[in-house]
Amino acid sequence: MLNFIYYPVSFIMWVWHQAFGYVLGEDKGITWALSVVFLVFTLRLILYKPFVGQVRSMRKMQEMAPEMQKLRKKYANDKQKLAAEMQKLQSENGANPLAGCLPVLVQVPVFIGLFHVLREFKPGKTENYFFGADEVKSFIDADLFGAKLGASVVPLQGAPSLESLGTDIPSMLIVMVPLMIAAGIFTHITARHSVARQAEAQAAAPQAAIMNKLMLYVFPIGVVVGAPFLPLAILFYWVSNNLWTLGQQYLVYRKIDAEESEKREQAVANRNALAPKPGQKPQVGQKPQVRPQGDDGSETPAEPSSNGTTPNNGNGSSAPAKKPGAKPVSAKRPGGQGNRSGGGGSRPQAARNKGRKRR
Repeated sequence: MLNFIYYPVSFIMWVWHQAFGYVLGEDKGITWALSVVFLVFTLRLILYKPFVGQVRSMRKMQEMAPEMQKLRKKYANDKQKLAAEMQKLQSENGANPLAGCLPVLVQVPVFIGLFHVLREFKPGKTENYFFGADEVKSFIDADLFGAKLGASVVPLQGAPSLESLGTDIPSMLIVMVPLMIAAGIFTHITARHSVARQAEAQAAAPQAAIMNKLMLYVFPIGVVVGAPFLPLAILFYWVSNNLWTLGQQYLVYRKIDAEESEKREQAVANRNALAPKPGQKPQVGQKPQVRPQGDDGSETPAEPSSNGTTPNNGNGSSAPAKKPGAKPVSAKRPGGQGNRSGGGGSRPQAARNKGRKRR
């Protein structure tokens, strides 16, 4: 029924068993344990991009938390409108709450597939998906410090007994207890590291807060309590999966933090570049006046301003502007003689002499 899951899982495990078996020996317990561990690493490497998408989606959810809180208060009595507005907000910001669950949802069928494949390593089996009869016998006979990888401390219904597999409970516990404790601790640390990054998103999405609490407390306890009922190889799967997750979270969060820090620094630099310099008064809507230059490169006289004076000519003085149509006033002659039309000038010297002769 689920062969589309069992065959890929068994194939990846078979490839790694062939690789490590070539170096360490195909019948060694460490070879089979490493094949399970690197099965996990292979699958997690395939899921790397969805994991990065999960982290980015959670970051966007954190940024939207204040807006989502406002929507909850605004549409507290209209659940349908609230759902529509929340969906619209998430769509505008490119956030998808389900993206955070994708890596976990993909790992569930992998876990089921590995559990089923390990249970099928039974005495008398001639094949187990990609594994042949010799490889089935090799897995059954292999042990790790006396513990069988396919056995559990509390055999489930239909599973071979420990005596028939050539081991006993003390031998199983010697290997299982350290793995069981490590699996519970690493599960809690992984969940805590993830939840610490989602503190703001929890307030905006209560369903995410509930899921985080399950990951933080229920899952680690479930691993410890359920470990005696699981094949030993499943504990290798669980420990290696959490170790990979811790390392991946460190690298991905560090990369995204660096990207966001660079964006903030760039935004501050752009804002400072547009801000006025110290002591400079901002001029809104005023363009700087540029004096036109003549052919010889000298500046032409500036246009008169609105108050009737020309702009400063560089020596601190200003001249009154000429009215349109006004006749130019001639300059005074040497010796203080001016134009009669000026109204205040002296009579010419020849006219004065003529008057004296008449007397």
